[in-house]
Amino acid sequence: MAVTLYTKPDCVQCVATKRALDAKKIQYDTVDLTQDEEAMAKVQALGYRQAPVVIADDDHWAGFMPNKINDLVADQAQ
Repeated sequence: MAVTLYTKPDCVQCVATKRALDAKKIQYDTVDLTQDEEAMAKVQALGYRQAPVVIADDDHWAGFMPNKINDLVADQAQ
């Protein structure tokens, strides 16, 4: 499963999401939205206006969502 975490500097929810992904041992790539215009356009095209944005294969969401992170753990176990 490919997981990408789109973040911004000084983002409390981004830090919480990183910590939760790390605690669950989920590997992910991090992209700073303030440094990558193409990435910003991608998340905006998905309808998001806040960080973090997590894209995991066909699933995606914005904000710190522990329930969605737990879903990723369950998906990896299968």
